[in-house]
Amino acid sequence: QVQLVQSGGGLVQAGGSLRLSCAASGSTFSSYAMGWFRQAPGKEREIVAAINWSGGSTYYGDSVKGRFTISRDNAKNTLYLQMNSLKPEDTAVYYCAARSATYGPSWGASQWEYTYWGQGTQVTVSS
Repeated sequence: QVQLVQSGGGLVQAGGSLRLSCAASGSTFSSYAMGWFRQAPGKEREIVAAINWSGGSTYYGDSVKGRFTISRDNAKNTLYLQMNSLKPEDTAVYYCAARSATYGPSWGASQWEYTYWGQGTQVTVSS
């Protein structure tokens, strides 16, 4: 099993930046592909970004391409999401997640493939 504890987030003005962190414990972090998801009020949870086990392959949702960067430090068992040029429409609760080992070490875009989830953290972007 993997336990995921998130930090970061908060309130920022449009155009600003934030970094989210997700610290993993309990299992071999480097064996899991990881993802960031978000859910805005009244909307479905959507993928923001995903990364394979080594960090060598990444995926971004269309709405964040060119603005957000996902990365990981396997030595520190930590996943990151650097968010730049934030927009009010980025306002949501953000979740980190570990993809089920059943799917192997590559990233996946479906939330249903992710087994372990962080507690969520609020990101609010004011206009």
